[in-house]
Amino acid sequence: MMMAQKNEIQETARIDALFEKVSALINQARKHVATTINVAEVYTKFHIGQYIVEDEQQGKARAEYGKQVLKVLSSRLTERFGDGWSYSNLRQIRQFYLVYGNLTDGVCQIENDNQCLSNSSAVLTDLNVVNSHCPEFSLSWSHYLILMRIANPDARSFYEIECTQQQWSVRQLSRQVGSSLYERLALSRNKDEVMRLAKEGQTIEKPQDIIKDPLTLEFLGLKPDSAYSESKLENAIISKMQQFLLELGKGFLFEARQKRFTFDEEHYYVDLVFYNRLLQCYVLIDLKADKLTHQDLGQMQMYVNYYDRFVKQDFEKPTIGILLCESKKEALVELTLPKDSNIYATQYQLYLPDKDLLQAKVREWIAEFKETNGETE
Repeated sequence: MMMAQKNEIQETARIDALFEKVSALINQARKHVATTINVAEVYTKFHIGQYIVEDEQQGKARAEYGKQVLKVLSSRLTERFGDGWSYSNLRQIRQFYLVYGNLTDGVCQIENDNQCLSNSSAVLTDLNVVNSHCPEFSLSWSHYLILMRIANPDARSFYEIECTQQQWSVRQLSRQVGSSLYERLALSRNKDEVMRLAKEGQTIEKPQDIIKDPLTLEFLGLKPDSAYSESKLENAIISKMQQFLLELGKGFLFEARQKRFTFDEEHYYVDLVFYNRLLQCYVLIDLKADKLTHQDLGQMQMYVNYYDRFVKQDFEKPTIGILLCESKKEALVELTLPKDSNIYATQYQLYLPDKDLLQAKVREWIAEFKETNGETE
């Protein structure tokens, strides 16, 4: 009897293991099919946009001609293929080609290059089939609806790279664009590093690369004009940790809140402890609901020193300390901290930043960079 039960348990375990393997394979296949269909849709719409633009160029009164043609085309496509081909959708498809068609070397000649057109079908079987005459697309149509509205090509390129690498959802991409991530990163860097953002995305090579100033925390739901404690700010961050990690950026892993350590028979508490796997170091964050003081900076210096001496492993990089404060004075920070310190004071905002103001600052920085390096527009 015991042997029969044992065999039954083993049989059940074997079937469970088989079920899990098959389920994982099915889920992977479904995800692959969904991805390839999404990418095929983008290529198809790119070429539809090309057809529309090329047809418009043959019309005499281009504006009126194009509007009328799109309305007729919309009606006939809807009749044959159903919803999804409204006049407004066709205008978006046309705009998509006008934005991304300029990225190719010349016009993608559909009538003379059938292989180019075949991308939209070939991608269904091989994601790597991308013709050299056409842009390479890897995101969904919904992602590109957001990206093509970004006027600055450098910012658009940055968001596309980051979205692909970080696998942002449409909602996450929309949030990052709305919070002016590109502009905030650009203004937190040296002028000669700004140009890398459009070509490489956010590269994490040194502590300064993870710093954003300001950090945008509008998702916490705290009102900027109301009083709140550091404890309330911390609780809000913990309850929205997924969004907070997205705002912090690449490589962050959350370890603990109110992390206690004891030194010289006294207890100390670090508000938030993270680890950045790309930099291979601890990142300590202290929250300040009011303006920053020199005592706050000295306290963080002590926290960082403790982690470097008693927690950090030999293979790990020096600990980074971030004071997340409502307001700060740069002169005070520079006077208090040594030049080679690994401590940074970053302001946070409980509302989305003024995009126009940040864009103007970035344009000014880039213009200065190009002038300094003798570049012309």
